[in-house]
Amino acid sequence: MEVLSKTTETTKELACRIALDLEENTVLALHGDLGSGKTTFTRYLVDALGINARVQSPTFILHRHYSSEDKTKLINTVHHLDLYRLTQPSELEELDFVELFNTPNSIVVIEWPDIAHNVLPQNTMHIYFEYIDENTRKITYDENTN
Repeated sequence: MEVLSKTTETTKELACRIALDLEENTVLALHGDLGSGKTTFTRYLVDALGINARVQSPTFILHRHYSSEDKTKLINTVHHLDLYRLTQPSELEELDFVELFNTPNSIVVIEWPDIAHNVLPQNTMHIYFEYIDENTRKITYDENTN
């Protein structure tokens, strides 16, 4: 599916729609250049899952996690990774990266996932963000991934 987002409201609506269909342990791989909307999308996704958190890019710390106080939810934790600064796939081991895929009641969102392509699970949903202009992004994804 392709969405032409001319407002952040459109991106928010897409994040809400995707959040409704997420299953526990789903991985979302967010592809796109700097400023294409990956972190903004993640912010709306976390909110749509009912998690009250200040979502920021984890570029410098590599991994942030956001959790809900409501532990009865199917998904109450989002692991948010940014692999932009990694240069070797072996660096993923230091992050216990693969272990995150099986954390109960959670999903994993990965910005800049290319270095991890060999270890991503089958249920990974790839979402592609393209910067069109200052206010427009093209977002493409496969609805049948999870």
